[in-house]
Amino acid sequence: MPHHPPRVVLYSRTTAYRHDSIPAGVEAVGRLVAEDGFESVATEDPAALEREIPRCAVVVFLSTSGEVLTPAARDALRRHLAGGGGFVGIHAAACTEYDWPYYGELLGARFARHPDLQPGTVAVTDHAHPATRHLDARWDFTDEWYDFRAVPAGVRVLARAHESSYTGGGMGADHPLVWCHERMGGPVFYTALGHTAESFADPVFLAHLRGGIRYAAGRE
Repeated sequence: MPHHPPRVVLYSRTTAYRHDSIPAGVEAVGRLVAEDGFESVATEDPAALEREIPRCAVVVFLSTSGEVLTPAARDALRRHLAGGGGFVGIHAAACTEYDWPYYGELLGARFARHPDLQPGTVAVTDHAHPATRHLDARWDFTDEWYDFRAVPAGVRVLARAHESSYTGGGMGADHPLVWCHERMGGPVFYTALGHTAESFADPVFLAHLRGGIRYAAGRE
């Protein structure tokens, strides 16, 4: 049997708000997974996603929004996680599939609101993860600083927002931005960062994504 490199499927369908940064994100993530020896395919078609999921190691939702999955694609995603497959959510992946309780559990938290785009500081609290081990304890970044409906439960929080570093934060001292877990079967990684196209040209942010994808692929 020929050996095929592991595959990543990158999904960026939107039925609500559409981020202008999606093309830059698709291009950048495709490039970094190729550098890591993965094959990748990018799609916004739920039927294509349904076909790709069983063939891939990691499913990445890049700033998806609204209801983006057919019932068959939902089933494929659930089977993927149950079988140990990985999942990565980037930014507006938390604004997705509000009608599907399983997805809320999978991601860990649902988006509530955000203040204006502005600079702020990420507090990196766990450096023992591939997505954060290259970061300092304080990481200055420009983003939308998502608030969530609730603090994610049963997850390993890797980084939080320093709400004192920007205006309009609504969660207080315990404001997770980046986390991971394995409670659905396969490894799940989520980062709330990635609003701007510029972030996908930032080597520090790309190393953060690379580590999250490697974790989700079982490479770490």
